[in-house]
Amino acid sequence: MKSIAFKIILILLVFHFGTLSAQKKAISQKVAVQTDRQFWLQEMDKMVRPVLYNLAKDSLRINMPQMTSIRVDNKESRIKVQYVEVLGRVLSGIAPWLQLEGGSKEEVSLREQYREWTIQGLKNSLDSNAKDFMNYDIAGQQLVDASFISLAFIRAPWLWENLDKKNQQLLVKSIATTRRFKPGFSNWLLFSAMNEAFMAKYGFEWDVMRVDYSLQQLEQWYVGDGMYKDGSSFAFDYYNSYVIHPYLGTLMDVIGQKTNSYNSMFAKIKARNERYAIIQERLIHTDGSFPATGRSIIYRGAAFHHLADMAWKNRLPKQISPEQVRSALTAVIKKTLESPSTYKNGWLTLGLYGDQPNLADSYNNQGSPYLSSAIFLPLGLAETNPFWANPSAKWTSQKIWSGENFENDHSESIK
Repeated sequence: MKSIAFKIILILLVFHFGTLSAQKKAISQKVAVQTDRQFWLQEMDKMVRPVLYNLAKDSLRINMPQMTSIRVDNKESRIKVQYVEVLGRVLSGIAPWLQLEGGSKEEVSLREQYREWTIQGLKNSLDSNAKDFMNYDIAGQQLVDASFISLAFIRAPWLWENLDKKNQQLLVKSIATTRRFKPGFSNWLLFSAMNEAFMAKYGFEWDVMRVDYSLQQLEQWYVGDGMYKDGSSFAFDYYNSYVIHPYLGTLMDVIGQKTNSYNSMFAKIKARNERYAIIQERLIHTDGSFPATGRSIIYRGAAFHHLADMAWKNRLPKQISPEQVRSALTAVIKKTLESPSTYKNGWLTLGLYGDQPNLADSYNNQGSPYLSSAIFLPLGLAETNPFWANPSAKWTSQKIWSGENFENDHSESIK
């Protein structure tokens, strides 16, 4: 009897420790940590896949919802222009990543897929026989969105180099057609200038006066502390980040290669870029939220287009480290995309935190919120770059609101 009892106890012990071992193994498999970069790639893929997959299959017009703002000003026109709009916004955001080489096996595979979709999608958009053919001369809004396509090609020469000559010419012709539209006396001047910068970069005839007028007028609109008016009056919104600073920084890079005439102006733009990056980082609260102020707030993470652009270009001021900016932008991505109603049938809704139609402006359509992809610009940095390689760090709000003794902040004129 004793031997039988001993065997039973032995069997129970083996079963117990075997179960514990299996549980430990299962737990260790479950806690595989997702890196910030993996999270960013996952969210980028989720956001832009429906756009570029469908465009590559010549089915964007078939499958993309025709959604407009509840206070839309011209519904028919807003729907017609949404295709160039979504293409420009998505491409300008992921262009640096498309330009990048290397990375993990999974990332390289994903990039190759996106490169294939992008080139085929561009060809479909330029093919007058394709369902997804895009006219650039329907309405003035296309001056805006052609400029985002121009910005994408400036950010990623790979796009230009891998587009065949016929489609290169078609793209140049399409962008040139937007010259017929008079830009508004606002940040729109920069859209005209960006299209000319695209022409200049790739060796085509460009209109020096459109660029000069834009740069000179923005200089007149500078108000101090790294910020510009958007036209005749100042507005506390995010247009300094959505457009003004990233566009001025890009014009500085491209036009600075063509002429020395703006050297003194560009030196000031560089200093203002740095000051506004500091302000942007301080606007991100401890949980990734930020003041929901001003128009176009449905652009979500694009409120930090400028900060992301500065990080990608390795131009962050010394006051903010790359890793704290990565941590802050990761929090913004989580906060702005975590709502269950952020997507409807895979497409972005109009809102800042989920589907919030009352936040949309009269000019918003289904393509508009895809400017959100601008926050993903630092994916164009290799995973070995300090932005990705350094350990996570607290950003300014987290340091201050956890009671750390922290350096105070002062405005800078930079006139």
